[in-house]
Amino acid sequence: MLFRKRSEDIKKWINEKEKTALLVSGARQTGKTFLIRECLKELKVSYVEFNFIERPDVVRLFSESKDLGAKDILVGLSFLSDKPMKEGETIIFFDEIQEYKEIATLIKFLVDEGSFRYILSGSLLGVELKGIRSTPVGYMKAIQMFPLDLEEFYMAMGLTKQAFELLRSSYNEARAIPEAIHNRLMRGFMNYMIVGGMPQAVQSFVDDSDYSKVMDIHNAIIPGYGNDFSKYETENRKLKLRKIYDLIPAELAAKNKRYVFNNLDRNFRPENYESSFEWLVSSGVAIAVYNITEPKIPLMLNSKSNLFKLFMSDVGLLTTRYGKATIKSILDGNTTLNCGAMYENFVAQELNSHGFSPYYFNSKKQGEVDFVIEENLQAVPIEVKSGKDYQIHSALNNILSDRNYGIKKAIVLCNDNLKVNGPVTYLPIYMTMFIKKDDEVLPKAEKTTLRDIQV
Repeated sequence: MLFRKRSEDIKKWINEKEKTALLVSGARQTGKTFLIRECLKELKVSYVEFNFIERPDVVRLFSESKDLGAKDILVGLSFLSDKPMKEGETIIFFDEIQEYKEIATLIKFLVDEGSFRYILSGSLLGVELKGIRSTPVGYMKAIQMFPLDLEEFYMAMGLTKQAFELLRSSYNEARAIPEAIHNRLMRGFMNYMIVGGMPQAVQSFVDDSDYSKVMDIHNAIIPGYGNDFSKYETENRKLKLRKIYDLIPAELAAKNKRYVFNNLDRNFRPENYESSFEWLVSSGVAIAVYNITEPKIPLMLNSKSNLFKLFMSDVGLLTTRYGKATIKSILDGNTTLNCGAMYENFVAQELNSHGFSPYYFNSKKQGEVDFVIEENLQAVPIEVKSGKDYQIHSALNNILSDRNYGIKKAIVLCNDNLKVNGPVTYLPIYMTMFIKKDDEVLPKAEKTTLRDIQV
């Protein structure tokens, strides 16, 4: 079984017996259903499962009973369940809930009733739940699943926890690791560039080390996203979604990697496409990285919603889209053919899974920096270099020397070992896995009173 970090979150919810439902969302094929089942089995928890795609009778039960009470729904579920439902013991797992999104509203009444606990899961929930008038705040704990990140992939390939601690200490202390270990990790990273993090593809590669089988799996997943466009959207919009999604690899291979709207439609009008871009990002199949006018925190206040780069949710899917020539180039150690696009896609994917909202900076005067994040209450610019000239970064130098920005730290992600040169830390690309959101704790407020104010 592949190690997934989210298993700890799921098991924590099960063990703590919180009076909330658990909502597990994420793009198609990221392993949600499998992980939920495995956590329930590992903890030897009694559960029943209802899949809203496979069980239209369950959907009918909810739609016909929603004006009744929670007790009526539970009685109906007990009739439809293939296992006994024991009050106070059984967890009810509703899967593929995008087929009946109103369940997110009804769950409040089921949780309040108190006889059972509930796990909900499905794809496209970032899209579907926006259409619900009343999502029960306080009644659901939500976690999001992503493709396996690089750390999870390394673990699948046999890297031990002790080795991770060695790498983590090297990162924290900003010191190089032994060159032989660095070279092996780079080979593992190149495999991740091809395989990506979709669980089925990773498991296949662990079992057979066969890149062709991995490509076959990717080529089966990609049309599945297209089917989602067709199934859940109107005829007019699904064509736009497919066209936007299909253009991502070409746009990333262009010189500036920014999504150029004229390539999509010569008569492009933002209002005709804006909701489609949002749909792809909310569904989890694409990652948007927006432009900022200044690398100053809070970055959100400097962002421009009409300028962005659009990445695929999984770098392996992107590499497969580029084809066998690109894969062979990676295996031959040639990181020039499309590798800049794939490196950036990897970084966007990794930062996104770590909870960052990454941006990019571009100005005519100072140049372009690939990513800017907020870390430890500071703006940190990040350059991504797939070639040998990784120490040439004029745009990064420009913003470091601009006193208006007050930037104290910058990162260059590259193929070489770790080194530090003034404010710039050169990290091997695989150490992106250690760039995590800070745990900065705000100070407690001083006790104060307003009673003494004289009017």
